[in-house]
Amino acid sequence: MTDLHIERVSRNEVSAEEWQARIDLAAAHHFSDRNGFSQGIYNHLTLAVPGERAFLLLPFGLHWSEATASVFLKVGYDGKLLAGKGQIQRSAYCIHAPIHAFDPQHAAVFHTHMPYASAIARLADQRLLITGQAEALLSDDIAYDNDYQALARDPDEGGRLAELLQLKSILFMANHGVVVTGTTAGEAWDRLYSLEYACQVQLYARWTGEPLRELTPALREKVRHQITRTPLHDGQQSEYLPGAELHFNALKRLLDRDGVPYRD
Repeated sequence: MTDLHIERVSRNEVSAEEWQARIDLAAAHHFSDRNGFSQGIYNHLTLAVPGERAFLLLPFGLHWSEATASVFLKVGYDGKLLAGKGQIQRSAYCIHAPIHAFDPQHAAVFHTHMPYASAIARLADQRLLITGQAEALLSDDIAYDNDYQALARDPDEGGRLAELLQLKSILFMANHGVVVTGTTAGEAWDRLYSLEYACQVQLYARWTGEPLRELTPALREKVRHQITRTPLHDGQQSEYLPGAELHFNALKRLLDRDGVPYRD
């Protein structure tokens, strides 16, 4: 990594909350790479620093599989580098800072060109049809940007995207890719995974050339209610983490099992 001039941040230099955020963001990068969501060194996953108007960003030039807790840059919402050493990719700042700043619920902002979602975004009508329970769960959280503006090289473009997204958590970007957000890295990553799965299945269904079976509005709402408002587990619901966090923790155990040094 010497050619990239990376300077690691020590665990002793940051709060326990920030270090945990760094671990979670590193894990999200590894999960995304393992699932084929990455595009080499491009695209960006960011996570707000707890209690600060700043976010964590992988230095440009590092592959997602190289992410560890200590390598992340801390970047202010004004674009200033607050900790670490490395290159801030301009489009990462221009897209992510305005979305983070728009509302605290966008603590995690994951922008990818993952293939199946990006394929849907390249259709003349990029709306995700509600043909199954994965799409039904996500449907009310999706916004659409139908006005591609080329590369994001100005924070005003990120502001435009934030205004389109508002308090939803998924933005389809025509001719481009997607932005997925969450209150935690685990929530955002589980949503990212579910979205790519839904897009993959929908493309497979379209490729058959047969008519698609869309859910009625009433059935769509029933599915959303079942998934979001009824217990996932037996016993007291308060004893368990949400499904997204259980999924995220399970994947971290796989990284630990494989000896991936993402916590370093």
